[in-house]
Amino acid sequence: MALKSFLLLATILLVTTKFVYADVPVTGTYPPKAPLAPVPPVKPPTPVVKPPVPVPTPVYKPPTPVVKPPTPVVKPPTPVIKPPVPVPTPVYKPPVLVPPPVVKPPTPVPPPAYKPPVSVPPPVVKPPAPVPPPAYKPPVSVPPPVVTPPAPVKVPPPAYKPPVTVPPPAYKPPVQPSPPMPPVKSLKDCTPLCDTRCSLHSRPNICKRACMTCCGRCKCVPPGTYGNRGKCGKCYADMRTRGNKYKCP
Repeated sequence: MALKSFLLLATILLVTTKFVYADVPVTGTYPPKAPLAPVPPVKPPTPVVKPPVPVPTPVYKPPTPVVKPPTPVVKPPTPVIKPPVPVPTPVYKPPVLVPPPVVKPPTPVPPPAYKPPVSVPPPVVKPPAPVPPPAYKPPVSVPPPVVTPPAPVKVPPPAYKPPVTVPPPAYKPPVQPSPPMPPVKSLKDCTPLCDTRCSLHSRPNICKRACMTCCGRCKCVPPGTYGNRGKCGKCYADMRTRGNKYKCP
């Protein structure tokens, strides 16, 4: 449809432009041209309208139903009923008479023979034998012990030893106690102490760097330029580097 409308507009514009330019006279041409014959109006072509092609309607196919095979009906087997077997009637037997038991009379038990009691003679008591008195012994006189006087022992006089002169003790001057270490409160206090500690070191910059680290952690710097690590405790004395060497100078 859009193509047909576009072709129709194009033909209308073409026809109108021909009519406009046909009425305008051409000037400046010699010899003058004969007037053009009037151009008959051009009718626009009538568009050919094609009837719409009928669209075939889709044939509806009903869905094929899925037919399941019928499940076979299983009938239970009919039980076979057997007729009851006749029970034979028992044969009656008369009871057998049991004779009564024979009761024997009890045999008489003879009484026990009587035995007279046997007379026991009394025990014979012996009188106690007389004990003779002890014989008298006169006391034995013990002679007095003989005392011998001790013999006099002559003790020699002690040998004379002259007195030993003891030299007087050597005079030792009193040991002056080391001055107390200045307190460390911040890193500013560590700077003068580390300068004194590393003043004689061969590499003072490395020494001061390690000393400042130890002073910041342990808040202490030992006096002097070498040794005295124990005065700052285990924190300063036992601190080590990665190579297991003493870190604090």
